[in-house]
Amino acid sequence: MSSLDLGIIGNCTIAAMIDAKASLVWGCFPRLDGDAVFQALLNGAVPGESGEGGFSLDLVDQCQSEQAYLPNTAILRTVLKDGHGGAVEILDFAPRFALFERIYRPPLIVRRIRPLQGRPRLRVRLRPRFENGRIDPEITRGSNHIRFVSASQTLRLTTNAPISYVLEERPFLLDRPIDLLLGGDESLEAGIELTARDLFERTRDHWCNWVRSLSIPFEWQDAVIGASITLKLCHFEETGAIVAALTTSIPEAPDTERTWDYRFCWLRDAYFVIHALNRLGGTRMMEDYLRFIGDIVEDANDGALRPVYGITREALIDESILSHLPGYRGIGPVRVGNQAHLQVQNDVYGSVVLASTHAFFDRRMTRPGDTILFEQLERLGVRAVAAFDQPDAGPWELRGSAAVHTFSAVMCWAACDRLAKIARQIGLGERAAHWRGAADRLHGIIRERAWNAELGSFVSTFDGAEMDATLLLLHEVDFLSADDPRFAATVDAVSRTLRSGDFLYRYVAEDDFGRPKTAFVICVFWYIDALAALGRRQEARDLFETVLAHRNPLGLLSEDIDPRSGELWGNFPQTYSMVGLINCAMRLSRSWEEAF
Repeated sequence: MSSLDLGIIGNCTIAAMIDAKASLVWGCFPRLDGDAVFQALLNGAVPGESGEGGFSLDLVDQCQSEQAYLPNTAILRTVLKDGHGGAVEILDFAPRFALFERIYRPPLIVRRIRPLQGRPRLRVRLRPRFENGRIDPEITRGSNHIRFVSASQTLRLTTNAPISYVLEERPFLLDRPIDLLLGGDESLEAGIELTARDLFERTRDHWCNWVRSLSIPFEWQDAVIGASITLKLCHFEETGAIVAALTTSIPEAPDTERTWDYRFCWLRDAYFVIHALNRLGGTRMMEDYLRFIGDIVEDANDGALRPVYGITREALIDESILSHLPGYRGIGPVRVGNQAHLQVQNDVYGSVVLASTHAFFDRRMTRPGDTILFEQLERLGVRAVAAFDQPDAGPWELRGSAAVHTFSAVMCWAACDRLAKIARQIGLGERAAHWRGAADRLHGIIRERAWNAELGSFVSTFDGAEMDATLLLLHEVDFLSADDPRFAATVDAVSRTLRSGDFLYRYVAEDDFGRPKTAFVICVFWYIDALAALGRRQEARDLFETVLAHRNPLGLLSEDIDPRSGELWGNFPQTYSMVGLINCAMRLSRSWEEAF
């Protein structure tokens, strides 16, 4: 049965997922949101049996496997053992390193295999299917390669393994190291083993150097490093976009139609990602994203923004269903595209302004903010003022209803608040006064309309009575101070209403699909942050440790979790969840000085 006990490899152009048996079960080419030529995760295939839409390395009579990342890298090491004393090591990665003053990141997967002991016998099953698993490729062979051809693209496997055995999926004795390089239809410029070794060494060194540049906390270093690398793998570096997750249609819970395509850039999610990266010192990725949203703002002449864009700024990413794929564990539908791009989500204006604020205050930026960027952001501020008290789909993207959501209103306030601060920073006193006045006016209205005196708490909609987890962010975005008694009361109300065991639901009210069945992982991290802000530090640390124990064996988290069983659900790996982990670790860790 499929599970989310998966490892991720990638290079900011492509990414792939590999299970504990070293089967590649998900991968899109030639980019993160491309054709899912490996879709075994969604097609019901069983790696090692049918293998359709997968790339498996099956050890004959396998009985055990071990898996871990090489330290401080995105290189996945799997050791497979058979019942006769045989063992093999598999190193999986996508090449990434500096070359000719740029980052070399081709759509290429490298699998290095070597025998460790005994006489292991290996079977290679390589069965890509094109058009998201709809069609089989035409297959041709050469002396050291196999080509998989479709009308849209061609993949080439170059290898020093016996080509006939690979084509026939016939087991062979692994008595020497072999390399499998799968990517575009290009010939190698050097020998196979030499090329694979060079790509491996350069990629390993690149990741180690990248990690070395991070400002990590004293405690939970491995967790933070792993989460940071995962966020980087969700970065489409060519344009600067950051995808919400690398998969589509992993259901939020068993037997639900909540199956969505997350291989796009939500402006809200991406703001939280770069906010976390700023704490880590990841300025290059932050600058790339600011360039991405700068182009979006430039395109939006009237200031209107969509909540989600394709990774090359496509505004139209219409949703369709792939009826030929049964889905994860047979739970469909499998979707490509996301109709959220048509929704009104008014928090988007605050998300973009908050992200762009870094350009005006962070001295590390090579492209600092200027009056031209400020004038562009002012157009978004005008939109925010007009939209803050208007109904929208809200942060949870409700498809069948609309309301004036408190989070959306607060983010519109945040747009005005940050514009005032930016204007003051760049010496525009008149504009600073204008936006401060607008922010103060919105703040007063939100305080009145979103506060429920009977419940003694802020609530999720104006004049409403329901709770949702975004209320935990009222201090994070500076709408309320941590010592404001209304914040403490709201945190307690959220906990009473939404907490289940060690996790929190995003909301418990019935929506278009009924009541949510699983907890939303980021919500517990928001709660932990709120506890820390309230001075309940030990309680926050204890809960953080508990949540860390629910990561998959490789330290990754998806979007959702069953609060009873602890099983992960939802698209994977979820940037929101990994951001929450980083933020909590940075907030809760002892300082380096305290540690010594």
